[in-house]
Amino acid sequence: MYSVARTAALCGIGTVMVRVEADVSDGLPVFEMVGFLSSEVREARERVKTAVRNSGFSLPVKRITVNLYPADVKKSGTAYDLPVALALLSACGYVERERLEEVFVAGEVALDGRVLPVHGILPMVLDCGKEVKACIIPKENREEASLAEGVRLWPVESLEEAVALLNGKREPEEAFEPLETEGKEKGLDFSDLRGQKVLKRACEVAAAGMHNLLMIGSAGAGKSMAAKRMPTILPPMTKEERIELLRIESVAGTVTPEQAISMERPFRSPHHTITPQGMAGGGSGLVRPGEIPLAHNGVLFLDELTEFAPAALELLRQPLEEGRITLVRTSGSFCYPSGFMLVCAMNPCPCGEYPDRNRCRCTRSQLDRYVGRISKPILDRIDLCVEAARVDIASLSGKRKREEGSAAIRKRVMEAQERQQKRYSSESFRFNSRLPAEKIDRYIPLGPKEKELMEDLFRALELSARGFYKIIKVARTIADLNGHEEVETTDLSEAACYRSLDKRFWER
Repeated sequence: MYSVARTAALCGIGTVMVRVEADVSDGLPVFEMVGFLSSEVREARERVKTAVRNSGFSLPVKRITVNLYPADVKKSGTAYDLPVALALLSACGYVERERLEEVFVAGEVALDGRVLPVHGILPMVLDCGKEVKACIIPKENREEASLAEGVRLWPVESLEEAVALLNGKREPEEAFEPLETEGKEKGLDFSDLRGQKVLKRACEVAAAGMHNLLMIGSAGAGKSMAAKRMPTILPPMTKEERIELLRIESVAGTVTPEQAISMERPFRSPHHTITPQGMAGGGSGLVRPGEIPLAHNGVLFLDELTEFAPAALELLRQPLEEGRITLVRTSGSFCYPSGFMLVCAMNPCPCGEYPDRNRCRCTRSQLDRYVGRISKPILDRIDLCVEAARVDIASLSGKRKREEGSAAIRKRVMEAQERQQKRYSSESFRFNSRLPAEKIDRYIPLGPKEKELMEDLFRALELSARGFYKIIKVARTIADLNGHEEVETTDLSEAACYRSLDKRFWER
């Protein structure tokens, strides 16, 4: 007999519908699986045979052939176990063929017949769930899959339960509705950061326009503390942003029940020893996303920026410009959305005391080598550079008034972002930092005084074309925070101050 089950293959954060065909016919007793399979999919043959037997079913001593169509798409992962098992049982007469073709199936099967969770269940259900009557998925993936609206889910714990559902001998569970929460930000607040008025202002501007930020300062100045609190001043994710992020996390296999219901923006902070593959993503079979895609719609924090391998840093070029990263492997090309805010921190020199020459003993050659670890193209893609000065004792002793908290800053940031979203309502982008250079004159017209100031800044700061436009875009964000309809000279002057700490900082 012949039978078919529906499942899907992951391609980046998208999917391709896969038909699992099972045929049981007369001939020498053999079990063959074909269809461009990875090693873990080929191993499903032994898992399925044992699971079927331990679930109380028996396979005939005949020729069994399983084909996964289309054959030109690489099949990786363990999500094919359950559809292979059900297609085989249907071909043997345990499940009606028509009922199986009406559902989508994905899940790993243990030797005792238990159905185990798999990676990438959310994009599978989102892309394929509305084309079928229901989706049979592992029960442990229920919270994640329930985010797909309008899709009927049949979560199961065992192969035997899946067969009973298909045969109408068991009723599916009631719909599961996950609660939504904005998260508690893990108790972090900007009021913990004492002093550092300029640094706080730079963080507020960066958050308001989703600009990239570089903080330079000696150890203990508060750079990491400020970076970890950036998500607390960013608006919570929209439902669409959360679904897009969860697609990426689902493929990476990092989704937890808490993440599935949280609206808090991601904060990724990889160690400086990370490899280029860990930064971008990789894998021999299913290409899993790395730190860059996992920071989508959130913050990617690179502490000790100069310690990162140049190859890992240069990977940032494409996502910083285009908001996505493309990985090309022998199995195909995979594109992941990567629209994040880059926040970096570094010491001013190897000893960390520059520019205080009474303490710093670094030579000019040491300084040149230190800053030379960061390429000019990467520095050019950073919108704001700010110096984290040493904190005075008055700020730490508690003699000054309480610092402003994240809630007050977030309110101003959200108001500024609402102005940007209204301004760019007819565009595909929403933030000033994403404004293309060719549209700057249209959305950020400068008056005569402002144009004259920008000409002076271009010559004085020796700006590149990218740096020139970044000052204008940052000034537009400052104007939004200040409530200005048009960009004024004060907005441009403040924006220019945040560009003065690139390589000229080490020429003092």
